Amino acid sequence: MKIALIAHDEKKDDMVRFTEAYQYSLEKHELFATGTTGLRITESTGLEIHRFQSGPLGGDQQIGAMVADNNMDMIIFFRDPLTAQPHEPDISALMRLCDVYSIPLATNMGSAEILIHALERGDLKWREIIRDKKG
Repeated sequence: MKIALIAHDEKKDDMVRFTEAYQYSLEKHELFATGTTGLRITESTGLEIHRFQSGPLGGDQQIGAMVADNNMDMIIFFRDPLTAQPHEPDISALMRLCDVYSIPLATNMGSAEILIHALERGDLKWREIIRDKKG
């Protein structure tokens, strides 16, 4: 499965802790992340991650392009709902694409844990079938 990991500045520490806790599960998959988030995760866990630009520099759009091309299976995006983001339209577009293409999206620790447990149980295998049919 192809999994994107994104975190706003105030949520990066949470993302690092999350990936440390679920490293055993994440290491079995192909991981993608926006700039600094990917760097912080790699430094902390040693996980191999394809890094895109930072979100404000187009990283969210790069991940969105993968969604639109049916090349992303799940997104974990720890958003900071209390801080204005200069690239809010890109964030909204990415979330809209997840809805359009039925890509599982977690925007906080609680929903991310549910998706990781579903991934471990094999509940998301349907994404591989859909990706293979369309890809």
